[in-house]
Amino acid sequence: MGPLSAPPCTQHITWKGLLFTVETPKPYISSSNLNPREAMETVILTCNPETPNASYQWWMNGQSLPMTHRMQLSKTNRTLFLFGVTKYTAGPYECEIRNPVNASRSDPFTLNLLYGPDLPRIFPSVTSYYSGENLDLSCFADSNPPAQYSWTINGKFQLSGQKLFIPQITPKHNGLYACSARNSATGEESFTSLTIRVIAPPGLGTFAFNNPT
Repeated sequence: MGPLSAPPCTQHITWKGLLFTVETPKPYISSSNLNPREAMETVILTCNPETPNASYQWWMNGQSLPMTHRMQLSKTNRTLFLFGVTKYTAGPYECEIRNPVNASRSDPFTLNLLYGPDLPRIFPSVTSYYSGENLDLSCFADSNPPAQYSWTINGKFQLSGQKLFIPQITPKHNGLYACSARNSATGEESFTSLTIRVIAPPGLGTFAFNNPT
């Protein structure tokens, strides 16, 4: 949520022979929700502390806030409303407190956006193998927190995990290999599949293609 206090930035100015010290506190950003679900929740960011006779300004990714219906500032600019947060609006954000003679900017703040899993991808995407080769597949889906994976072959569960390894495959390993990715935080699940066929090495004839039993 942010520190309880922050060291001020101090600037000394002289006016008519008098020395004044003007302090602008180092701001920090607090959030109504640190772990929003993608495109489902509204988040309210606040630039702290509330400072009299000061103005507020915001940045995202080091640039001025984009013009979008997903963002709205309060009248004082101290509060930023984020509607349906996505990976593109999760930050990092910075806010600045400014008075007529000084300004201070916060540290970057990024939301821990919960999203995914996106459509998984199976690597390598090779579909034809020679008999006797090792089948070494891995599955990846962009997800936060990281997805949990499981594999099926022709609809039958094989194992849980990101990798599937079968040594010295034969035509009996022909079939539909499917990877499922699940995010326990979002409750979402997605899957993809790859049809694998195993053939005889050149010069050794042709194996009959059988489905796994």
